[in-house]
Amino acid sequence: MTGADSEVTSGASAPPEPAAVDFAAMGAGAKIDPTVELRAALEAAQAKADENHELHLRARAEIENFRRRARDDIAKAHKYAIESFAESLVPVFDSLEKALQDGSSNAAALREGVEITLRQLRSAFERGGLTEINPVGEKFDPHRHQAISTVPADGTLAPNHVVAVLQKGWMIADRVLRPALVTVVQGS
Repeated sequence: MTGADSEVTSGASAPPEPAAVDFAAMGAGAKIDPTVELRAALEAAQAKADENHELHLRARAEIENFRRRARDDIAKAHKYAIESFAESLVPVFDSLEKALQDGSSNAAALREGVEITLRQLRSAFERGGLTEINPVGEKFDPHRHQAISTVPADGTLAPNHVVAVLQKGWMIADRVLRPALVTVVQGS
């Protein structure tokens, strides 16, 4: 390689980094190459864009993590929603199992055991928010009652009212689990 070649090579070196250019040291009379200013502005804008892009990616990741945690929390809530209700039913199961294991044929003892089990079950239902629908004497409500039969109005019974319950209905909070099967007085 000759000396002329080395001059060309060294003359073709990259311009100084914009951050390395000290504009204040150049003085007021010095001419500033506009490309240097533009490169400096471009690099500053690129750095800001990179920073904003990084912040955007982090925000998206944070939102996705929040959504994932929310989905997990909902899945856990669904999975364990009836846990306390199920815990209150375990003693009822135990009582029924003991009644079947008891070999005595004493009807009074069996009845007493069933009554105790029924009280346990009612208590479990109350803790679970279940309420029975026993609408004798109430006005027929198609949202809570299912009419199985009707009886003619005889003047003593109010029309469109429930006179007998064939099977109690059940509600949890304000939602009907099972409507009550009822007999209704015919309307006039």
